[in-house]
Amino acid sequence: MAMIDRAGLAGFLRRRRESLQPDDVGLPRGQRRRTAGLRREEVAALCHMSTDYYSRLERERGPQPSEQMIAAIAQGLHLSLDERDHLFRLAGHHPPLRGGVAEHVSPGMLRVLDRLDDTPAEIVTELGETLRQTRLGVALTGDTTSFTGPFRSISYRWFADPSSRALYAPEDHDFLSRMWASGLREVLGRRGRDSRAAYLADLLLADSEEFRAVWDEHEVGLRPQGVKHFVHPELGRLDLTCQTLLDPEQSHALLVYTAAPGSESHEKLQLLSVIGAQALT
Repeated sequence: MAMIDRAGLAGFLRRRRESLQPDDVGLPRGQRRRTAGLRREEVAALCHMSTDYYSRLERERGPQPSEQMIAAIAQGLHLSLDERDHLFRLAGHHPPLRGGVAEHVSPGMLRVLDRLDDTPAEIVTELGETLRQTRLGVALTGDTTSFTGPFRSISYRWFADPSSRALYAPEDHDFLSRMWASGLREVLGRRGRDSRAAYLADLLLADSEEFRAVWDEHEVGLRPQGVKHFVHPELGRLDLTCQTLLDPEQSHALLVYTAAPGSESHEKLQLLSVIGAQALT
């Protein structure tokens, strides 16, 4: 671990905070705003830390922040990859790897997600690990950012936890089993035997007879169908089109779920908004 550059870290944090406006990070502007850019308490909330902890960093005080803290600050401040790497070095840490295992969401993709408050949407990794969700995304599928370990990947959950399938229409289960195995095989091919994809595949090969059978088919190239058929515990079936925005540098995908106007599923999405609001209160 290298030495922390306290002055450089404090100056960089202040400058990045002052350059951001509430609209840039999905916050309401409010009235009587005198601060240039965001307030310290707003940044601290975005970074999931106390205002006192964040303020000490800007004042060149406190202990050396951990890599986890720096990653949270980089995401909260909507830093680019180059800015994130610079922040890690200022804090005395090596920057994380880029690409398949990276979890830092690009500022542009976050800005798009912040503007989708009335739509189910999520940002996922190439292994189907949810990094961010809109409030309606949580109302549709539950909080899929809360999983830990291998269960963060929907490919792993699909075979290791039968209850995860209840969200999808039964007639799609066979295809989804093939699709998740196909996707995992493709990521393993790109990332190699030392990758997280290989680790997940090895776990499933040891524990799931169904996965072994599907894996032995050696299928690749299976893609999601045009319409996804969800089964919501309160609203029943929703037939939703999934639009995808890709970030090739980080191998992340923004998934946005919509319904045809005037359809029953469109009406249910309006009800989902009410359910989502009730869950938050």
